[in-house]
Amino acid sequence: MTLSRRQLLAASTAAGASLAVPGVTATAVPNLVRRDRAALPSGIASADVTPNSAVVWSRTDRPGRLVVQLTSHGRFDKAISLRGPKTDPVDDFTARLPLRGLRPGQRYDYRIGFEDANGRIGETLDGSFSTPGRNRPVSFVFTGDTAGQGYGINPDLGGMIAYQAMHDTRPDFFLHSGDNIYADGPIQAELKVADGTVWKNVVTEEVSKVAETLAEYRGRYKYNLMDGNVRSLYADVPLIAQWDDHETLNNWYPGEILSDDRYAEKRVDVLAARAKKAFLEYLPMEHVGGRDRIYRKVGYGPLVDVFCLDMRTYRGANPVPSTVGPVAMLGAEQAAWLVREVAASKATWKVIASDMPLGLLVPDGDLIEAVGNGLPGAPGGREHEIAWVLSQFKKRKVRNAIWLTADVHYAAAHHYDPARAAFTDFDPFWEIVAGPINAGTFGPNALDGTFGPEVVWSKAADFPNQSPAGGNQFFGHTTIDPRTGVFTVSLRNLFGKVLWSKDINPTR
Repeated sequence: MTLSRRQLLAASTAAGASLAVPGVTATAVPNLVRRDRAALPSGIASADVTPNSAVVWSRTDRPGRLVVQLTSHGRFDKAISLRGPKTDPVDDFTARLPLRGLRPGQRYDYRIGFEDANGRIGETLDGSFSTPGRNRPVSFVFTGDTAGQGYGINPDLGGMIAYQAMHDTRPDFFLHSGDNIYADGPIQAELKVADGTVWKNVVTEEVSKVAETLAEYRGRYKYNLMDGNVRSLYADVPLIAQWDDHETLNNWYPGEILSDDRYAEKRVDVLAARAKKAFLEYLPMEHVGGRDRIYRKVGYGPLVDVFCLDMRTYRGANPVPSTVGPVAMLGAEQAAWLVREVAASKATWKVIASDMPLGLLVPDGDLIEAVGNGLPGAPGGREHEIAWVLSQFKKRKVRNAIWLTADVHYAAAHHYDPARAAFTDFDPFWEIVAGPINAGTFGPNALDGTFGPEVVWSKAADFPNQSPAGGNQFFGHTTIDPRTGVFTVSLRNLFGKVLWSKDINPTR
């Protein structure tokens, strides 16, 4: 291996694992499922890959110890074997292992299994990821909104086939901008669509009602991982995951008390704690600043840094549109972190992975769910915080920041310009909206003029809550040229067809 033994020993020590005797052969870890040995019912995944680090993940069906074989040349007979953490029902038999000391610009293949108390390793699965390097192009896909509005795994359609379309682009990583599950959306065997068609679902007990218990939240992730398209993508393409409202329930905010009769537990804080535990168990990430902090930077080399926001955990109660004073969306600590880290970034492009759009009106009944309040004039409510961030970007001469988002269930490209805005203390920027990837399609939403957005392109549903079978499922694809720094972004449909594309030149 091109990795040194010392580097992998550092990786193992950082993860609390010990380095096993190298040279475990492929035949010693048979890819054969036996009932008396640990299985891998939810596949494998890698996440938060940087030039020198990554996280690998899997779940088994019984107590055991995670074992990872890692090689940089596809030869598992020459792999290094790493023994990771033990797992048990407390973590729903999930386990993750951070890898340190990796080489930039290198492809890695990994094999995951779980070892029982007698040293026997059960089912194994193989995956791969590549670390970013200099003078290499970067490509990635982004979207959000999976298994919403009762649209789950449809066997007649081939499952969640938009995941296959993303996989076919061979991206370096996949950014999921929230609503990885719809914990508040029951999935039934059949769903009647407004166009007269019938959508059919695979159904499990955990997804047949709104999620309240920890087991039910976990069951939502297990359900998505039943889909072969999802598992295949996760094995080959590193994940960068955010969360939004539906990982817990629709439009929630801290301190909320529910009136929804479907819920026996009315305290949203209790439900959110269970939801976050399941999220962190099933969506691997590099834990920075504490195990339960979701906002973080993923530095993907010299061309791009990804800044993942958490617009859910620290927000204030959803305000009425006429609210004049500030209402938290990121919270003061996260907003300061964002400005500080983006200003310090040396990457050509600074991707702000936002789980909600900035300039679209997203109502919550008579209240405001997202940033825009739908009113002309100076910032009000949650717009204050975003205005401060944007003005700080300008003050600190941040260049080439682009916002990527989902949430509204249609695709759009927005350009923001102070020449059109009520608030003018910022530099122009782009916001690209993608999704859903396997959920009902809606839109378009009304624009809010505070930050001067213009709809350059959009594609919405043919009718509200259109099923994925209608083809209006959307993901974004980006390629960054290492020679010119050009950020080429496209929006694509269920089958990967390019619907809109734009070359964005970097500002030097």
